[in-house]
Amino acid sequence: MASAIARSVLKRSFHVSASKHALFKFGMPAMSPTMTEGGIAQWKKKEGESFSAGDVLLEIETDKATIDVESQEDGILAKIIAPDGTKGVAVGSPIAILGEEGDDISGADKLASESASESKPAAPKKEEKTEGPQVTSTEPTTPAKFSKDAEVSSPREEIPQGDRVFASPIAKKIALERGIPLAKVKGSGPNGRILREDVEKYQPSAAAAAGPTAGFPQPATASPDYVDIPVSNMRRTIGSRLTQSKQELPHYYLTADINMDKVLKLREVFNKTLGEKDKSAKLSVNDFIVKATACALADVPEANSAWLGEIIRQYKKADISVAVATPTGLITPIVKDVGARGLTDISSTTKALAKKARDGKLQPQEYQGGTFTISNLGMYGISHFTAIINQPQSCILAVGTTSPTLVPAPEEEKGFKVVNNMKVTLSCDHRVVDGAMGARWMAAFKGYIENPLTFML
Repeated sequence: MASAIARSVLKRSFHVSASKHALFKFGMPAMSPTMTEGGIAQWKKKEGESFSAGDVLLEIETDKATIDVESQEDGILAKIIAPDGTKGVAVGSPIAILGEEGDDISGADKLASESASESKPAAPKKEEKTEGPQVTSTEPTTPAKFSKDAEVSSPREEIPQGDRVFASPIAKKIALERGIPLAKVKGSGPNGRILREDVEKYQPSAAAAAGPTAGFPQPATASPDYVDIPVSNMRRTIGSRLTQSKQELPHYYLTADINMDKVLKLREVFNKTLGEKDKSAKLSVNDFIVKATACALADVPEANSAWLGEIIRQYKKADISVAVATPTGLITPIVKDVGARGLTDISSTTKALAKKARDGKLQPQEYQGGTFTISNLGMYGISHFTAIINQPQSCILAVGTTSPTLVPAPEEEKGFKVVNNMKVTLSCDHRVVDGAMGARWMAAFKGYIENPLTFML
């Protein structure tokens, strides 16, 4: 079922530019407040097919999930502008022509062609080439007034050297999205610099015939030597956000060895008891880790914070984001208020969220937010790794596998013993969590996980 957001957005979309007994354009709906573009995963109705209120018209691919979009009224799908697999469609761009039962849909093709041309980005004004020095305005500007597609000229001239290609940032972005090789584009800027208009005007040797979908990025084709896999909205978002986090956040890392003997024994006892009632209700090691994390955050609340520029927001509840691998990329559904939950509740909630994540059915409120993240690669046999912080959060815990390890034991006759050891690494944002604070959190976590009965009393 579609989310309430999807239903309300579609209802509004139906009444935009619609008049009684007339075809109208249906734009890409915004499935969340932060969504700027999306993809068409699949149309559930065919061209010319009627639909009723409550029917699923299509599946929209957002940056994190695939969401069903339901119709709130009866109508007919006259023409599909953006077909299945279309990526990077801006919110509000026409994706279909809709009408009412009994409407004449013969004009749908013409309306679709006009809509496709409207979806193409407008060509910017041609830059004037001057021989003298350029005069820069001294008026103060507010960053918020700039369009995200605006080109910003570098204060220094870029001189081509060797095989290096010089292009503006927006030109590089558009070339990457459209699969255009910059080396083949002739630049019209200073010293041959490639500008946005140069990329937009580029025509390959065998240009595809223009159609109603020409304004949208199309999936790449395969060759005998390789396969080009289109970048999904999720993968694009992951790339941009993690790059920004790694570049802007001053990461540092704390690693500790955790004795998991008591957790493993307690888990075995619990699962034996639970298995007698319900074979599917079994606790995982990760359930204990999630609970111990929340307890440690209660002891060291400074780690349960977010950097928001002028303020540091410290959260009162532990909403734990748990990293889940999906076919299209990593997503972090949130187990909310973990401190108030028991192990069985944490286990069932985590399993349900993980299944929805893999099916691409998470709703925005189920993955947006969170105060602390756990990334567990122990099930893949990874002994140790460091994770990138999921901003604006301040910490992420990387969990490795549990393996038998020899440790000194003077009380033993042999002088050593074998324990089940797990290595964890805490990544911290030094602007919020300094070294001593991070060490206190790690000590609290280690205390809880090595003595799990302490958080069950």
